[in-house]
Amino acid sequence: MRYKVTFLAGVALGYVVGAAAGRERYEEMKKSARRIAQNPAVRNAAETAGHTGRQFAGKAFAAVGHTVGGAVPDSVAKHVRSLRERGQGADDEWGTSNT
Repeated sequence: MRYKVTFLAGVALGYVVGAAAGRERYEEMKKSARRIAQNPAVRNAAETAGHTGRQFAGKAFAAVGHTVGGAVPDSVAKHVRSLRERGQGADDEWGTSNT
């Protein structure tokens, strides 16, 4: 019984100490990630990647819509046509930040 109590006390102490150290490390990583995200070079690269991704997505959307337009139900085909007429997804808000 004495060993069981000693073991449980050790587990509890390890948990408390580990949780505090883990929380400190988490806060440190969070601060580091914020600093990296606020770097102008990183923000510019992310913006460029988002813009390029939207361009490729628009082209893929048009190609897939044209290829499978007749093989899908009419309601879906109508929705794809309306999106294509809207500018192939170029006017959407995908990848934009509201912050």
